Amino acid sequence: MASLAGKTLFISGASRGIGLAIALRAARDGANVVVAAKSAMPNPKLPGTIHTAAAAIDAAGGHALAVQMDIRDEAQVQAAVAQAAGHFGGIDIVVNNASAIWLAGTADTPMKRFDLMQQVNTRGTFLLTQTCLPHLRQAHNPHVLMLAPPPNLDPKWFARHTAYTIAKYGMSLCVLGMSAEFAPLGIAVNALWPRTVIATAAIGMIEGVRPGQCRRPGIVADAAHAILTRPASGYTGHFAIDDEVLREAGVTDFDRYAVEPGTALLPDLFLEP
Repeated sequence: MASLAGKTLFISGASRGIGLAIALRAARDGANVVVAAKSAMPNPKLPGTIHTAAAAIDAAGGHALAVQMDIRDEAQVQAAVAQAAGHFGGIDIVVNNASAIWLAGTADTPMKRFDLMQQVNTRGTFLLTQTCLPHLRQAHNPHVLMLAPPPNLDPKWFARHTAYTIAKYGMSLCVLGMSAEFAPLGIAVNALWPRTVIATAAIGMIEGVRPGQCRRPGIVADAAHAILTRPASGYTGHFAIDDEVLREAGVTDFDRYAVEPGTALLPDLFLEP
């Protein structure tokens, strides 16, 4: 089986949720994982910090480096990448997981929220990828993975939350552009998105969603692992869906990912039911 053993992954927003799940899956292979996030101190509303995540990664068999970083701050991103590359001797994989969400219409979206989503989602993805590029050029089988949806211009995906859709699709557009731009360098750039809503802290932003209607973050982590272990030169520019990736890899039992097996699952945003 393909492995991430010895690879160095730089994961933004890896202190909890999907980012942490991807980190732990890589850790089980013996990978080096850079946990880059703002959360250095415990927050009663949001479980997990870069330090608790790093401890879990080490316990799972990986080698963690906890780095406090605000992805909106160019100097902090540059310092974090330099620290990571110096500590592990390079960076092989970048996972752009950090994202801000605000599911409201135009009148109910403060500009502070609009700016936050643009700065974290679109600008943060561009900045981190740009900063890691010199290291990816030197890596064997380098990958960039965005947690972003397939772009879809159907107005229904904009009507209820135009600001969020613009910011999230900004990450998707980075995939379109960078995959073509970096192809001659042998650097794969892909997107991954869940088929269903995933049980993370973000579900509190989606009206009427119960955890039992969701899948666990592990399904995205397993799909990410399947993508990141592929030859970079042969798989780039894709907008992958988690269960499709796993089905192609031979997985047939998806109940194990459900919070409540047998309960009807809710499709995630930007995907048809």
